[in-house]
Amino acid sequence: MSELRPARLGAADVLRVGAAGLRTRPARVFLSALGIAIGIATMIAVVGISSSSREQLLRRLDRLGTNLLTVSPGRTLFGEDAELPATSVAMVRRIDGVRTASATGKVDATVRRTSLIPEAVTGGIAVQAATPELLTTLEGAVVEGAWLNAATAREPAVVLGAEAATRLGLNRTGLRVWLGERWFTVVGILGPMPLAPEIERSALVGFAAAQRYLAFDGHPTTIYERSADEAVETVRGLLPRTVSPEHPEEVDVSRPSDALAAKAAAAGAFTSLLLGLGAVALLVGGVGVANTMVISVLERRKEIGLRRSHGATRGQIRTQFLTESLLLSTLGGTAGALLGALATTLYALAHAWPTTIPAWSIAAALAATFTTGTFAGLYPAVRASHLSPTTALTTT
Repeated sequence: MSELRPARLGAADVLRVGAAGLRTRPARVFLSALGIAIGIATMIAVVGISSSSREQLLRRLDRLGTNLLTVSPGRTLFGEDAELPATSVAMVRRIDGVRTASATGKVDATVRRTSLIPEAVTGGIAVQAATPELLTTLEGAVVEGAWLNAATAREPAVVLGAEAATRLGLNRTGLRVWLGERWFTVVGILGPMPLAPEIERSALVGFAAAQRYLAFDGHPTTIYERSADEAVETVRGLLPRTVSPEHPEEVDVSRPSDALAAKAAAAGAFTSLLLGLGAVALLVGGVGVANTMVISVLERRKEIGLRRSHGATRGQIRTQFLTESLLLSTLGGTAGALLGALATTLYALAHAWPTTIPAWSIAAALAATFTTGTFAGLYPAVRASHLSPTTALTTT
């Protein structure tokens, strides 16, 4: 007579048996899956929002370009403020690869709505002389009025940066402001300039007008230069010696776009911290699943005993409860991934960002769900498989 062998459970049978335990306890299943869902949703949303923010920064960086360099005076050997030569801009324009160069010079004056406002109340607005090419070099735009031209650059006319106009409470041209010790007419208001935020907070007058009316000495304090993309590093190396041949060490050269790149990198570092919080939430969810499965084993001892008495092996009992744990975790993980993607999309739309959810984050979330379900269900499954059929059936 052939030896009796226990029936083997197919994949469909395993899923059916595992799902049966979930269908009989919907409220408990929902609460247990909720913990997993919160952890996964947090991780997906954190990665998605961070990636969307970083993508927005990188797109802005691509749009603004990385070929803008700024030159400013450093410190002398004796620790004093250095000074750029008055001919600096013309010298920079002679460098091969330079497309355009312009400059601003700090003016010792304040700008106010009226002469009745105390001179100390500056509102954080700087007064600067500007060359006509500044707007082209910075690729800026005038949102109201016009930029300085050959005529207005010699007269008491001023163009306000976006932030300066806001702080002065001005939204149109033709009005006058008290600049230095006389009235200047506002002829233009600029739009935002992400690569030159100092311009946004400035009142800009022509070099000739600044020398004529504001005692400006003609020395630039910042030179803005754009070159061909392939020539940026070469030009960067030539600028100090070109601007100040005798003291190149007193010249500082920087690239404003580096600040945006650093901001994008910082967003990635902040993501790591928030991911840790999501991992903690996922861990708590895993503990909830494990607790649910342990209680399920205790409540279903008679069921386990009955199955064992009908020939189910310990391995089949382990598989049943492990499958139930994995299904519970997968349910929570899937809901969490959908919630995280929805949160990312809504947040990105609210901030006019591109919605970016890396594929690896979804894969990592599913892997985390599977791992959590495995570890959470391992102990309850082993415990269930070791119950003796007679003991389980006689348990009240």
